[in-house]
Amino acid sequence: MTLYHGSNMIVEKPRLIQQSRTLDFGSGFYTTTNLEQAVSFAEKVAARRRVGTPCVSVYAVPEVASLMASLLVRVFAAADEAWLDFVFENRSGSYLGPKYDIVLGPVANDTIYRTFAAYEDGILTKEETVSRLKVKKLYNQMTFSTEKALETLRFVGTLDGEEANHE
Repeated sequence: MTLYHGSNMIVEKPRLIQQSRTLDFGSGFYTTTNLEQAVSFAEKVAARRRVGTPCVSVYAVPEVASLMASLLVRVFAAADEAWLDFVFENRSGSYLGPKYDIVLGPVANDTIYRTFAAYEDGILTKEETVSRLKVKKLYNQMTFSTEKALETLRFVGTLDGEEANHE
């Protein structure tokens, strides 16, 4: 399977770094199977950090089924109640469940932040939030949260912003 990581620099050897903010699937190295999403994220990171240039690092990784044989993998097939609970607990810093090596599922991207914020603020119920998410086009993310998981990634190259936009 091919995965992409958008950043302001090439990441040949991914590593786990302490996050300064809480993320959907907790701390880890975030990737996606969607090139468009990776390009968009690379552009945002480069603009926010004001250093480097947008680039997408490309990796090969075994299929999820084979990863599950040796790693603790959590897969969310859709933005359902279980996914919402997991993301909410990670973002709020209250997640106390198992430490997964890899988590795969929908990304709570820019198009759904208002819906998610309304849920966090108690304006929407869990059922209303999941119902609204079902009509959104959600991209995916695959997060590598342990060193053992990172060892499954094989760097295969990069795409700069120009190359990625023409793929």
